[in-house]
Amino acid sequence: MSKNGRINRRDFLRIGTFASGGLLVAFSLPDKVTPAQPKPSREAALNAFLKIGTDNSIHIILSKVEMGQGIWTTLPMLIAEELDCDWSRIKVEQSPPGKASDFLENPVYKSTGGSETTIQEFDRYRMAGATARTMLVTAAAKRLGVQPQDCRTENSYVIAGDKRISYGEVATEAAKLPVPNVTLREPKDWKYIGKSQKRLDTPEKINGKATYGLDIHFPGLLTAVVAHPPVFYATVKTVDATQTKAINGVRDVVRIPTGVAVLADNFWTAKQGRDALQIEWNPGKNADLDSQALTDSYRKIAKTDGLTIRKKGDVTAALTKAERTLDADYSFPYLAHAPMEPLNCTVNIGTDSCEVWTGTQSPLLHQAEVARFLGLKPEQVKFYTPYLGGSFGRRGSFSSDWVMEAVHIAKTSGKAIKLVWTREDDIKGGYYRPVYVHNVRIAIGTNGFPTAWQHRIVGQSLFTNTPLADMIVHNGIDYSSVTTGAPYSNSVPDHSFELHTTTVNVPVLPWRSVGSTHSAFVIETLIDELAFLAKIDPVAYRRAFFINHPRHLAALNLAAEKSDWTNPLPKGQFRGIAVCEAMGSYVAQVVELSIDKQTIRVHRVVCAIDCGLAVNPDGVRAQMESSIVFGLTAALHGEITLKNGQVQQSNFHDYPMLRMTDTPVIDVHIVPSTAKMGGAGEPGVAPIAPALANALFAATGIRFRQLPIKLEELNKA
Repeated sequence: MSKNGRINRRDFLRIGTFASGGLLVAFSLPDKVTPAQPKPSREAALNAFLKIGTDNSIHIILSKVEMGQGIWTTLPMLIAEELDCDWSRIKVEQSPPGKASDFLENPVYKSTGGSETTIQEFDRYRMAGATARTMLVTAAAKRLGVQPQDCRTENSYVIAGDKRISYGEVATEAAKLPVPNVTLREPKDWKYIGKSQKRLDTPEKINGKATYGLDIHFPGLLTAVVAHPPVFYATVKTVDATQTKAINGVRDVVRIPTGVAVLADNFWTAKQGRDALQIEWNPGKNADLDSQALTDSYRKIAKTDGLTIRKKGDVTAALTKAERTLDADYSFPYLAHAPMEPLNCTVNIGTDSCEVWTGTQSPLLHQAEVARFLGLKPEQVKFYTPYLGGSFGRRGSFSSDWVMEAVHIAKTSGKAIKLVWTREDDIKGGYYRPVYVHNVRIAIGTNGFPTAWQHRIVGQSLFTNTPLADMIVHNGIDYSSVTTGAPYSNSVPDHSFELHTTTVNVPVLPWRSVGSTHSAFVIETLIDELAFLAKIDPVAYRRAFFINHPRHLAALNLAAEKSDWTNPLPKGQFRGIAVCEAMGSYVAQVVELSIDKQTIRVHRVVCAIDCGLAVNPDGVRAQMESSIVFGLTAALHGEITLKNGQVQQSNFHDYPMLRMTDTPVIDVHIVPSTAKMGGAGEPGVAPIAPALANALFAATGIRFRQLPIKLEELNKA
């Protein structure tokens, strides 16, 4: 990367030729990528992002994984913009990783997360297209007997006067040319970027051709399910598999570190075999875990001084002198990610190699762990990444938990296996969004605005002792876990934000939108409460804070405009608003709801986002819609509880998803913006719960200080 942040071709680009003929443009950044297919590819294209076949096909290889966020389309748009290719000829391929050591050197390029894919690849993928086009023009000009400057490109052809030649015809020749210096196109010349494109992965996801991890199958493959302990980290004391082994189709029963695995000809037989196991467990020290007791203990901790995240002035003195204060306690439960495709992993161990198929956000991390465990070199572990059937953070596990579970089964049994987690395994399996408690005390000035703000947060760290700890955890503070509401706190003369990091034997992971999922709820509902106490309209109240925050203000104003904020709703309907910055984007949402027989009916959500340049506007809208449904699900239903060490929920009947009949009309509007690009996959989650709670206050007069929204509290109204 050059000093000015631009891509340096000599550092990042190199060229190679396929044995079959064609052009390959690749980057020497430490990504090691090859085409991802259910079976290993014959083409070992190191670092390749773009291949052009002699049949004029355009093969674009993803540096990140597609898990529903739409990069299967967005990244090809970047290459197509500079390549001038035939969009209908594009074929997209997922890519497995290369050397596992690269992960520690450049972790942000080895994992998909943080809503950063398009941000990270915006220049690199355009450079791949621009470089390839220049090389193709040079090769075509020589073939046609003209000068390169006399040529133009269009729809995968190089054209000179009345002569034209396809990219595929000169791809092999182009591959032999030196890498040129190129200039990327100006925004005024863009044909694809900023214009909506239909998703390239939609057809095969509709017609059933898409390959997910659960679809992997080959002769001799057995299905494995695992009996996990009822208490986290409990161990097997005794196991009787007599009844299990008597079931026709059960092939083996093996003990592994995480429980007891049953191997069978198919999933149903394996599940029946697991149900027939007689296991006695050593519960260990987690048998007394209780989520309510944990939350109560957090409330006590939250009343004490924590590590300082951010501080200005003397908040203690300011609060002592305050004539009017607002005190509030908030609590948030454990949340499961609950992707629609449960975890699965197929493993085939050879004499000096291993093949792994699984949908994961972090293939390089898992590849390295598998290699270490089996005593192999990283390149001996062939790792294939099919489509991910959702993740929301769960498939970004730093411990390689389900992957290593599958490898243990395969190694112990000596068989090729496909591990399948049931929905119950997933809901009860841990790796949740942690429990958090907030304690806030605010001094209110005579004008209704805060003069002091003391904010204490208690919860587990998401990244301590993970490969990303050095990037995120500083001086004992996990900065991913919290947000300080800068637009508001900046204007408060005396403020203090503090964190208590706890240690609990419940495995946790980032959950879509990470720390904003609880911090934004606290801050945005408190701002709404302050506006009410000041008798100022909530939108006008926020505008006063956003004078020096134009992107917050732009999102707020657009959401207010599109929701007709100043015009009354039909009788019995109420509004609430919230604004949040997350992953570099700024989102405002307005919720319109009513209460029918003590049931919340969300009628409409208006969303405005400033994400800088929206490469594929339809993709951004889709992510906002998805985020809103995801966030509403958690706000209305999401809660994992533990009693006597055991998770109380098990499936969608007691950990429900938002149904189609309960899904509101969602209107998404994108702020025209030339500001720095932000993410789209996660930022829309955080504002929906506080907007909902603020609308509920307008409807009921009740301030909700915990999630999910409890129906019994509505019944008190």
